[in-house]
Amino acid sequence: MSPTADMLSIKSHVTKTTRTINQRRLSQRQESEDKAPEPKFRTLYGRDPKEFENVDVEKLLGQLTADELAQLSEEVDPDDNLLPPSQRCKDQTSKSATGPLNRKQLLTFLTKFAQEQEDWPELKPFQSGVKRGKIFEPKEQETTNSSDEKIILDLDDGTEEALDDASEADLVDLAGILGLHSMLNQDQFHNSILNKGQRLGTDKFESIVKAPVPRKLPFEPDNITDPEATAKQVIANDPNLTELNWNNIKFVPRETFKKMFAGLKQNTHLKTLHLSNTGLTDGPAEVLVEALKENTTLRTISLESNYLSGPMLRTLIQALLVQQRVLEFRACNQRPIVMGNRIEMEIAKAVEQNKTLLRLGLCFDVPCARQKVTDHIQNNNDNIRLKRIGSYEG
Repeated sequence: MSPTADMLSIKSHVTKTTRTINQRRLSQRQESEDKAPEPKFRTLYGRDPKEFENVDVEKLLGQLTADELAQLSEEVDPDDNLLPPSQRCKDQTSKSATGPLNRKQLLTFLTKFAQEQEDWPELKPFQSGVKRGKIFEPKEQETTNSSDEKIILDLDDGTEEALDDASEADLVDLAGILGLHSMLNQDQFHNSILNKGQRLGTDKFESIVKAPVPRKLPFEPDNITDPEATAKQVIANDPNLTELNWNNIKFVPRETFKKMFAGLKQNTHLKTLHLSNTGLTDGPAEVLVEALKENTTLRTISLESNYLSGPMLRTLIQALLVQQRVLEFRACNQRPIVMGNRIEMEIAKAVEQNKTLLRLGLCFDVPCARQKVTDHIQNNNDNIRLKRIGSYEG
């Protein structure tokens, strides 16, 4: 037989063998896929698991002894989410209590026990002045000096001639138009934008932006109203006293407040009461609450810039509902606290029940309360306007 015939016979034999092995592997793979997965546990305690599905658990537990139940409770899985925590973590203390719990004595014992324990040995004892580990070093950042950058402006010949002949005021206007704010103050910039012209003495460049000097307000003299004398007039129901202004009077005694508020109960002539910045607190304001429930002539009350709390403001506004005669009530800028959501919503509810209040000076942080108060006061003003128009037409 020639060598070529031998090679062909060997090649054909290898091909048949390879084909046979591939077919065998394919048949084994198909048989493994067709077989269903066998259950992991075929029997449980020698019995089929299906037999335990209809077992009465209560009956089985009733047959167990106390020791067996205790042993069964200890075998509960603490990570089982199907059981409540009280059953997963039971109290296993068998020792009887020696007495009631004394927290102070327990803390004293724990502190003493901790102090008596030996400290853990240090592998590397502490040494003062020795730094261990990698020391932090901030990265060096390259700083570029913007002042070194040169700005080149390409100007025509006519522009240079115009700038040579321009006055200082014209240059200030040009700087404002170009937006060079660092060279002008606020008055110069706004005058250049509005084309009002620069004022004399201000058409100069400044290296630092400066705010304009505020105008001097006229001197306002102190309030010379005598609190004691006017309080007696309120108590006596003086017909000439229709407006009481104690604004900005400092150190008004608490008893003077209480006397004046008590006189408001029977007063029938006072219409306007101004008590802004007088140091009014919640104590005297409690007498004012009772006075507002009886007074029928007050129309304007101002208690701004005092020390009234949120609950007191709520009580004052609720007191206006008894007579419903006050048209304006102002109480902004009180002690630096937040009234809170509940207080503001209660104030808004009281305002919605008031049919005569036309102006309320009070700051709300809750948007819902602020919107309710604004809508109701607007409705009260609209009702007054409609009544006025109806009286004119009638």
